Parts: sequence; C-alpha cells; structure tokens
Amino acid sequence: MVWIPGGEALMGDNVRREESPVHEIAVDGFWMDEHEVTNAQFEEFVKATGYVTTSERVPKVEDFPERLRPMIKPDQLKPGAVVFTPPAVAPPNLDNFLEWWRYIHGADWRHPEGPSSSIKERMNHPVVCVSWKDAEAYAKWAGKRLPTEAEWEYAARGGVGPTKRNTFTWGENGEQRVKMANTWTGSFPVEDRAVDGFKGTAPVKSFPPNEFGLYDMAGNVWEFVADWFHPDYFRNSPKLNPPGPSVGYDPNEPDLPKKVIKGGSFLCSPLYCTGYRPGSRMFNDPDSSADHTGFRCVKN
Repeated sequence: MVWIPGGEALMGDNVRREESPVHEIAVDGFWMDEHEVTNAQFEEFVKATGYVTTSERVPKVEDFPERLRPMIKPDQLKPGAVVFTPPAVAPPNLDNFLEWWRYIHGADWRHPEGPSSSIKERMNHPVVCVSWKDAEAYAKWAGKRLPTEAEWEYAARGGVGPTKRNTFTWGENGEQRVKMANTWTGSFPVEDRAVDGFKGTAPVKSFPPNEFGLYDMAGNVWEFVADWFHPDYFRNSPKLNPPGPSVGYDPNEPDLPKKVIKGGSFLCSPLYCTGYRPGSRMFNDPDSSADHTGFRCVKN
C-alpha cells in the first residue's frame, strides 16, 4: 500500500452533469493499494474463506427490480456476468450500449469472457466480473475498506493541490494516454488496435505510476468506490471528507440504486467514453458484475 498524505484538491469535471460542479474537497491521509486487486490476491481470499461471488450464484427473481420481474423467465436465472462483445460493424448510435454488452452464462472472475475462458495466464491482471458486494467482502477480509469517491479522486490527481486541476492523471495532453494508460485505441466498439500494447486488461503496473506512486488510476478497469451515486451530490457535498450520499439515485432507473465507479477501463475511448479522466464518474448496480470492472482498497 502507498501512503496518501491528506490535503486539498479540486474534485469533479464539467464534461457531464453528474460530474459538476468542480468543487474543493479536503481529505485526511490514508493508505491505498498501489494497484487494483489482482486475480492472485482475490484467489487467496476465496481459498481462505470459501466465498462465492455474485456472478457464481443463481440469481433469484426477487433480486431484480419489481418492474422487471414479470419479464424474467425461469430458464434465464443462471449464474453469469456482463461481458463486452464487439459487434461486427459499428452501430449508428453509440448511445445503445446493448450493441456490445451481453449477459454470458458461466462468466465469472475465474472465467471473465465465459466458461471457456481462464485466468491461468492472467494472475497478475486485475480481478474482474466481481460486484460491489464482492469487493466489499474482500476488503473486510483484508482488514481494509473501499475508498470514498473523494479519496479515490484525490489520490488519482496525485496531489496537485487546490489551485490546479489536470484533465488527466498525467497532465493535459490527451494523446499521451497510449503511453500512460490501458484504453481503447481504434474504432470503438469494433476494433481495438492495441496501440498501447494491450487488448482487454493489462497486468497491473504495466504503465507509469502517478505522483503518489499509484498505478492504473486511469484505464485498465473501472474501480468500485464506497459511495452511492446521485447525479446532484456535488452540488451540496461537504468539503471535508465527503462520505457520498446516504442513498443512491439513478434518474434512468429510480428503483435501482447504483454505486459509483471511477477511473475508466480498457474500453474507454475519446470516441465514446473518456472515463480515464479523474473527474469522470460512472455507476453500477452493487449486485452486477462485468468484465471491465474491479477495485482497490484503502486503510485508515
């Protein structure tokens, strides 16, 4: 773990509504994992505890929002995770993410792309196909916790202080991302040319660390944080150690509260999703698992 000294910073961005307004925060010092939790580390947790992840459990109808339950058929209730599946041709509308996401039966942290895939040669890659609840369980076992969104973004910015706000973890030049982060290089979502050296996840510590000595605070995999998501939270959050809202709210799915994810992933592209900005924030159901999402932990 790396010591992150407390301090002040500017948080947020003005790219999307839920990322604004840019505002001052201050956090106390904390320890943070220098990289995402790896498959090897997560395997140690599973072997020690016998833990079964969300994507390995048979889902129940009552696990879904009430409005969706009448549409669910019994033969659809099988363990699995959401997996990126590139279409043959680029869709005319990049807003329709269902063009490249599929729920794959048998996909889980041991088999990130489906039952025929394996992590045997990827033990030093970030663990994926884990849910927020899985991440929280690992953190408790390790004697740690998930970072708050404010802690995560403060750490990602590398201690630039309250008067400066770099667009990216490495500065202002977006073209440097191929040397600094594992992101999508090519025509999204059809072809990743892997100009940065990787298709899919990369081994941890494959790219330079930020000023705090943290790796992969941009790209590789999205990372769960402790906070619930609310699009208006930044408008009234406290300055000192903001804890996140008390309840989650997604206006597109009001009955399905979400958790914040940060940092972007190997799927992020300037053509579609600049999630590799420290100020970017996305969100996911705490019971959902996907092959582009992992986590890291912190400790007081």
